[in-house]
Amino acid sequence: MTTFVLVPGAWHGGWAFEAVVPLLERAGHTVHALTLTGLRPDDDTATVAAANLDTHANDVLALLDRAHITSATLVGHSYGGMVIAAAADRAHGRVSRLVHLDAYVPRDGESCWSLTTDAYRQAFVAGAARTGYAVLPPDRPGRDPRRRPHPLASLVQTIRLVGTAAQVPRREFIYCSGWDGTPFAELRIRLEADPEWQVNDLPTAHDAMREAPEATVALLLGEPATGTPPPR
Repeated sequence: MTTFVLVPGAWHGGWAFEAVVPLLERAGHTVHALTLTGLRPDDDTATVAAANLDTHANDVLALLDRAHITSATLVGHSYGGMVIAAAADRAHGRVSRLVHLDAYVPRDGESCWSLTTDAYRQAFVAGAARTGYAVLPPDRPGRDPRRRPHPLASLVQTIRLVGTAAQVPRREFIYCSGWDGTPFAELRIRLEADPEWQVNDLPTAHDAMREAPEATVALLLGEPATGTPPPR
């Protein structure tokens, strides 16, 4: 059976995968849904201000150590793609599969800031205006009220990769095609042309694990994604 480590995107915690976790567990797998440092309800101001991409990669590595995981499937949603790439590069072979769920796939020297769109960069700046270190969640209708301010440093820090992540045996990208303003359209084209990557499409908005948990789990289990909702 597989050990899944689920890493959420910006402003979210492990609860973002609440519809997916029981489906994976019911199929017999072990699942860890992380809430990253600075996103936990009891994190103080200093913790939020200091948290960066390295901190979040270390959150994943600490879980691998704590749970004695030697063959992990890391699943990163959105910003979480930065985290799983950094963690896999430092995990000394303990990651056997990477799944970037509508997520950034960085190369050495890139950051969430450099990879995203101008609209998201503007949202980061506007969201951090009050504190200077934590980005408030965008105020959009229908978004989960549990979202929390996200550490700005983690969004702007450049990733340093030595090539270990590129040696993970299975690397997959799931592209969510049913939303406007996606920063991942060009990434999909690049990865689809790369024989070392497997690319799958879901006709959902960005939060596929909430909109189509069954289809998302099917792809995580290596099965065809059926029963997806139509594009908006």
